[in-house]
Amino acid sequence: MDKPTTLAYERTWLAYERTMQAWIRTAISLITFGFTIYKLTDIFAAPAQRSRILGAEEFGTILVLIGLFTLAIAVVIYRQSIRVLRMEYGKSPRSLSVIVAATIALLGIFALVAMYGRW
Repeated sequence: MDKPTTLAYERTWLAYERTMQAWIRTAISLITFGFTIYKLTDIFAAPAQRSRILGAEEFGTILVLIGLFTLAIAVVIYRQSIRVLRMEYGKSPRSLSVIVAATIALLGIFALVAMYGRW
């Protein structure tokens, strides 16, 4: 590849990396907000006051699940984009974003287990 093509390729790869990191940050926010809402209501709310269809505990659970789902979709789209980039231009650098996303997904699953495992 000539120099302008190489630089364009690197900019594109870095843009994919930044986008993946933004999705990871969004998933972390959703998971932590959901876990916090769930645990705060677990600590401060009386168990007998459950007359609503969608209470704070359910809302917290939904936020955690949306965070995990968002992270999974982001990884799939990222990997598809990188695969197309590699097919077009050859080998690309290794990314730590997918490893970080997998770690956050495991922590999100642990949060769900902690929410309903009554630890």
